Amino acid sequence: MPMPVTPSATPSWRTPLIVILSGCVISLIAFGPRSATGLFMQPISDANGWGRDVFALAFALQNLLWGVGQPFAGAIADRFGMVRVMCGGALLYALGLVLMAYSTTPLSFNITTGVLIGFGLSGCSFNLVVAALGKLVPEHMRSTAFGAGTAAGSFGQFLFAPLGAALISNYGWSFALFAFAAAVLIILPFSIVLATPPATKAAASGAVADAPQSIRHALSEAFGHRSYVLLVLGFFTCGFQLAFITAHLPAYLIDRGLSVQVGGWVLAVIGLFNIVGSLTAGWLGNRMPKRYLLAALYFARAVSIALFIALPLSTTSALIFGVSTGLTWLSTVPPTSGLVALMFGTRWLAMLFGFAFFSHQVGGFLGVWLGGLAFEYTGSYDLVWMLSIAFGVASAIINLPIVEKPVERTAAAGSSS
Repeated sequence: MPMPVTPSATPSWRTPLIVILSGCVISLIAFGPRSATGLFMQPISDANGWGRDVFALAFALQNLLWGVGQPFAGAIADRFGMVRVMCGGALLYALGLVLMAYSTTPLSFNITTGVLIGFGLSGCSFNLVVAALGKLVPEHMRSTAFGAGTAAGSFGQFLFAPLGAALISNYGWSFALFAFAAAVLIILPFSIVLATPPATKAAASGAVADAPQSIRHALSEAFGHRSYVLLVLGFFTCGFQLAFITAHLPAYLIDRGLSVQVGGWVLAVIGLFNIVGSLTAGWLGNRMPKRYLLAALYFARAVSIALFIALPLSTTSALIFGVSTGLTWLSTVPPTSGLVALMFGTRWLAMLFGFAFFSHQVGGFLGVWLGGLAFEYTGSYDLVWMLSIAFGVASAIINLPIVEKPVERTAAAGSSS
C-alpha cells in the first residue's frame, strides 16, 4: 500500500502560507468577473434588442452548469490532481468571456455565457480552491484557510464590480469582456501551487479514518447520511439569493432611479464586507458548532432582505444593504465545506462539496431565471424577494439538526477506486 501523503509531505517551498495565498489569488480572479455579470445585463440586452429574460436565462444556465460540472470536476481533481482541472476550467472561462462579446442571438449567448463559462467555473472557482486547501493545509489551519479562500473571492468582487462599471462606461461592454478574459488567464500559473497528488498516491487526511474508498462508496455513504442531505438542501438557499442579487440588483436599483455606478459600488461593497464575513466565519468555525453558525447566517440574510425591500430606497440604504448582505454573502462556504471535511474526511472533499454546490447552483439557476420571468410578466421583482426571505428562514431551520461528527467507518467499508 502506498504511504499516505499529508500536507507536510508537500515540497518545502509550498509552505501553508504560499498555498493559501495562491489559492486566494485564484479565488479572486475566478470570482471577480463572474460577480460583475449583472452590470452587463442592460447594455447587452439593449444592444441586441432582448428582454431581460434572455440574459437571465443564459446567466441561470451558467449557474446550473457550474453546479452540474462541479461534482465531476471535483471527482476528477480528487482522482488525478487539481492542476489540469483548474487550467482547463480557466481556459474555458476565458474563451466564454471573449465569445460572449460576439454572441448576437439567444442561442449563441446561452452557449458562451451559459455553457462555456458555466463549465469553466466548475473547473477553476473557489470550490476547487477550498478543496485543495483542505488537502494541502494542516488540519488546525483548515477552517481559517477555507475562510481566507472564500474571502479572496469576495475581494475579487470588490475589485471587479467597480472596474467593470468603469470599463463599460469608458470603453464599452465588449472591451470590458476582453479585459476580464485576459485577467482569468492569471489563474494558470498559480494553479501549479495547488497541485495535489492523485488518489492512487494519497489517502485521506483529516478526522475520518484513512482507509481507501471508492467513488461509489463515498457517494453512497454521503447521501445515506442525514446530516449531509440537510446540509445540501440548506445550501440551495444560498445559491438562490446570491445569484438573484448578482444578476438583478443593478437593474433593480436603476429601475428605482439610482445609477449604474451605484449598482457597481453596491456589488463592490458586498464583496468588501464579505471579506470580513468569510474570515469571521472561518474563525468562528473552529470555535462554535458550524450548524448554529449556518443557521444564524441564513436567518440574518433573510432579515436583511426584508428590511431592504420594506424601507425607502436611496443610495445610502442600498449601500447599507450591501454591507449587511456582504457579511453573510459567501460566509456559508467555510462552515459548509468544513462540515463535509469533518464528516467524511478530505479524500473526496472536492466531489462531495461539489454535490453540495450543485444544490447551491440549482438555487442559483432558479433565482436568476425566476427573477427575469417575474420582471417580464409583472414588471417587478417582488415575488423573488419574498421567496428569498422564505428560503432563508427555511434553511436556518434545516441546518439546526445537523450532527457534527465523523461518520463511523469500518476498515472494510472502503475499497479501491
